[in-house]
Amino acid sequence: MRLRVRLTPKAGRDAVEGIKPTADGGCELAVKVTAVPEKGRANEALLRLLAKQLHVGPNRLSLVAGATDRHKQVAFTGAPEDWLPTLRAWLAPHGLAET
Repeated sequence: MRLRVRLTPKAGRDAVEGIKPTADGGCELAVKVTAVPEKGRANEALLRLLAKQLHVGPNRLSLVAGATDRHKQVAFTGAPEDWLPTLRAWLAPHGLAET
Protein backbone atom coordinates (compact mmCIF):
# COMPACT_ATOMS: atom_id res chain seq x y z
CA MET A 1 0.00 0.00 0.00
CA ARG A 2 1.09 3.56 -0.69
CA LEU A 3 0.23 6.69 1.23
CA ARG A 4 0.40 10.17 -0.25
CA VAL A 5 2.07 12.65 2.12
CA ARG A 6 2.65 16.40 2.07
CA LEU A 7 5.74 17.04 4.16
CA THR A 8 6.57 20.36 5.80
CA PRO A 9 10.20 20.42 7.00
CA LYS A 10 11.70 22.87 9.53
CA ALA A 11 8.45 22.94 11.53
CA GLY A 12 8.23 23.80 15.21
CA ARG A 13 7.40 20.19 16.10
CA ASP A 14 7.06 16.73 14.59
CA ALA A 15 3.37 16.01 14.01
CA VAL A 16 0.85 14.22 11.83
CA GLU A 17 -1.64 16.99 11.06
CA GLY A 18 -4.32 14.87 9.36
CA ILE A 19 -5.80 14.47 5.91
CA LYS A 20 -5.80 17.50 3.61
CA PRO A 21 -7.36 17.92 0.14
CA THR A 22 -5.11 18.25 -2.90
CA ALA A 23 -5.51 20.40 -6.00
CA ASP A 24 -6.28 17.33 -8.12
CA GLY A 25 -9.30 16.41 -5.98
CA GLY A 26 -7.50 13.74 -3.99
CA CYS A 27 -6.15 13.85 -0.49
CA GLU A 28 -2.87 13.37 1.32
CA LEU A 29 -1.63 13.09 4.87
CA ALA A 30 -0.12 16.37 6.11
CA VAL A 31 3.00 15.81 8.20
CA LYS A 32 5.41 18.27 9.81
CA VAL A 33 8.95 17.53 10.95
CA THR A 34 11.58 19.67 12.63
CA ALA A 35 14.35 18.26 10.43
CA VAL A 36 15.82 20.33 7.63
CA PRO A 37 15.40 19.24 4.00
CA GLU A 38 19.11 18.57 3.50
CA LYS A 39 20.79 15.25 2.71
CA GLY A 40 17.52 13.36 3.19
CA ARG A 41 17.14 14.36 6.85
CA ALA A 42 13.51 15.46 6.53
CA ASN A 43 12.63 12.27 4.63
CA GLU A 44 14.27 10.14 7.34
CA ALA A 45 12.38 12.08 10.03
CA LEU A 46 9.13 11.52 8.12
CA LEU A 47 9.64 7.75 8.00
CA ARG A 48 10.62 7.61 11.69
CA LEU A 49 7.56 9.64 12.71
CA LEU A 50 5.15 7.58 10.61
CA ALA A 51 6.65 4.34 11.91
CA LYS A 52 6.25 5.54 15.49
CA GLN A 53 2.67 6.70 14.93
CA LEU A 54 1.74 3.47 13.14
CA HIS A 55 3.48 1.30 15.76
CA VAL A 56 5.68 -0.49 13.23
CA GLY A 57 9.42 -0.72 12.72
CA PRO A 58 10.95 1.93 10.44
CA ASN A 59 12.11 -0.82 8.09
CA ARG A 60 8.41 -1.43 7.21
CA LEU A 61 8.15 1.97 5.48
CA SER A 62 9.98 3.31 2.48
CA LEU A 63 9.90 6.49 0.46
CA VAL A 64 9.02 5.49 -3.11
CA ALA A 65 8.39 8.90 -4.73
CA GLY A 66 9.05 12.55 -4.03
CA ALA A 67 12.51 12.46 -2.45
CA THR A 68 13.10 16.14 -3.30
CA ASP A 69 9.46 17.27 -3.36
CA ARG A 70 7.02 18.20 -0.59
CA HIS A 71 4.55 15.71 -2.06
CA LYS A 72 5.74 12.17 -1.35
CA GLN A 73 4.59 8.58 -1.51
CA VAL A 74 5.37 6.20 1.31
CA ALA A 75 5.01 2.44 0.84
CA PHE A 76 4.03 0.07 3.66
CA THR A 77 5.18 -3.52 3.91
CA GLY A 78 4.22 -6.28 6.27
CA ALA A 79 0.95 -7.34 7.79
CA PRO A 80 -1.81 -4.72 7.35
CA GLU A 81 -3.22 -5.48 10.79
CA ASP A 82 -0.07 -3.87 12.24
CA TRP A 83 -0.67 -0.42 10.74
CA LEU A 84 -4.22 -0.41 9.40
CA PRO A 85 -6.03 0.54 12.66
CA THR A 86 -4.04 3.77 13.02
CA LEU A 87 -4.38 4.58 9.33
CA ARG A 88 -8.15 4.11 9.56
CA ALA A 89 -8.25 6.44 12.59
CA TRP A 90 -6.53 9.16 10.54
CA LEU A 91 -8.97 8.66 7.65
CA ALA A 92 -12.24 8.26 9.60
CA PRO A 93 -12.86 11.96 10.42
CA HIS A 94 -12.82 12.65 6.69
CA GLY A 95 -15.23 9.86 5.74
CA LEU A 96 -12.43 7.96 4.02
CA ALA A 97 -12.08 4.88 6.24
CA GLU A 98 -13.78 1.56 5.64
CA THR A 99 -16.60 0.68 7.98
